[in-house]
Amino acid sequence: MEGNPKVIVVLNELLMAEITAINQYFVHAKMCENWGYKRLYEFNEKNSIEEMKHAEKLIERLLYLEGIPKMDLGKITVGKVVKEQLENDYALEKIAIQRLQKSITLCAEVGDAGSRELLEHILTDEEKHANDLEEHLQQIKDMGIENYLSVQVIKKDE
Repeated sequence: MEGNPKVIVVLNELLMAEITAINQYFVHAKMCENWGYKRLYEFNEKNSIEEMKHAEKLIERLLYLEGIPKMDLGKITVGKVVKEQLENDYALEKIAIQRLQKSITLCAEVGDAGSRELLEHILTDEEKHANDLEEHLQQIKDMGIENYLSVQVIKKDE
């Protein structure tokens, strides 16, 4: 089914953002693993995998709409320390949420209910990511970076 050209463009923009997020979360996960922050490693790895699932769904939708998925990569902002990583990831999620909201509106305007529904599901996930990152940043603010990091060396199931 041939899709609306405007929808194809925004789906590719969203795909680029997801591919960027996959890589940013993955690098942060590996850095945290290297530093011994097991819990943060798991958190970042989980987010990277969720972003990969979003990218997969966007690619499937683009192909359904007879679009060509563009596998472009945006700017990855790697944090040198944990707090900077969390701030960078939070900024990435806030931009993703804004982009998704605009894209959902466009899909509704052009009558593409399938793309709108897909983007609404992705939006819910991105809002959860942003909320989780806010929680981590608040914990750093409340307990200080040293105390926060001392909790991150233990896996959730330990």
